[in-house]
Amino acid sequence: MALIVQKYGGTSVGTTDRIKAVAERVVRTADTGDKVVVIVSAMSGETDKLINFAHKLSAHPKEREMDLLLSSGERVTSALTAIAVEALGHKALALSGRQAGIITDTVHTKARIEKITGERIIKALNEGYVVVIAGFQGVTADKAEVTTLGRGGSDLSAVAVAVAIQADRCEIYTDVDGVYTTDPNIVQEAKKIDKIAYEEMLELASLGAKVLQSRSVEFAMKYNMPVMVLSSFTDNPGTLVTKEDKGMENVVVSGIAYDKNQAKLTIVNVPDKPGIAARLFDSIASANVIVDMIVQNISSDGKFADISFTVPKTESKKALEVTKKIAKKLGAERVDIREDISKVSIVGVGMRSHSGVAAKMFRTLADHKINIMMISTSEIKVSCVIDLKFTELALRVLHSSFELAL
Repeated sequence: MALIVQKYGGTSVGTTDRIKAVAERVVRTADTGDKVVVIVSAMSGETDKLINFAHKLSAHPKEREMDLLLSSGERVTSALTAIAVEALGHKALALSGRQAGIITDTVHTKARIEKITGERIIKALNEGYVVVIAGFQGVTADKAEVTTLGRGGSDLSAVAVAVAIQADRCEIYTDVDGVYTTDPNIVQEAKKIDKIAYEEMLELASLGAKVLQSRSVEFAMKYNMPVMVLSSFTDNPGTLVTKEDKGMENVVVSGIAYDKNQAKLTIVNVPDKPGIAARLFDSIASANVIVDMIVQNISSDGKFADISFTVPKTESKKALEVTKKIAKKLGAERVDIREDISKVSIVGVGMRSHSGVAAKMFRTLADHKINIMMISTSEIKVSCVIDLKFTELALRVLHSSFELAL
């Protein structure tokens, strides 16, 4: 008998018929004798609908009220899923994040989980219930405020709950049957990966792959929680996300990710003095804007510099406003912004033991007349910022160049 956490995303529970199908899958698992905890997202489109409602009433709704509003979507799904499980003859208990004991910090819309008490979950499991928990949400330590965990937060809820109750594994059910070498909607030759290291999955998730939320992978890696990525629409075998083994290093590049949600800001002709970058990025951090890639170019006389950095396109207006204010104080000439860009990245733990990987990527892009604006590297990834219009071409030629279809 195993203890399993299953998470179902918005498309998996998008209609009452799909909720019935999820309930049938859950009951089949429970009927084998396994204990099952289910984490659910809001029904597909529900979160966006609630956001639109809020913005019809206010251009800048308060984050506290947005958390209270958006958390309702998952609570609806958890109740409906429990009702569907009960209708199939198995006991089920629906819980909100607060009722499940998911305790977070006090940051609204991007809260971080501090602990999960889990007593009520364990008690219900021991009494024979399937426990259905609303994902994406928690409550502050004083139980005074509802919080949400950010986009994709139900993945994080699932992995964190699995760790807290010492589950044997965490299963993430989506509309795809695993992790692919790249987006199969763009590259038809993309192949499903049977097993991938935490580090590789973390890089792919943070670089734009939509299969898993990056914070959930980070949590799984920290606590060594095995995660299976599966489809809720088929019974095909999925992808196991697990700790690295020696065989994984034989594959130089495991996957290629892309992210069109990128904007590049450049502060032109800022004085090149100690502390300038610190003042700039302190201001941006204070506005809770996430910065990704950073490049600084010094003028030939060494007196001025151009500083370019990327942020999520969804936060570009806020970032531009903050950057213009600090640029004026720093004595910069102006601030430029480009939103017609994307980031393309290659990822693989095999890069640690193979040379020439970055050069091959750059040569492949150059051979197809794709200009590189910015470059960022880590031990197991290389990222390039390119023109948005070349994104699909870059994916196809890189996938072919690194022979990922073989």
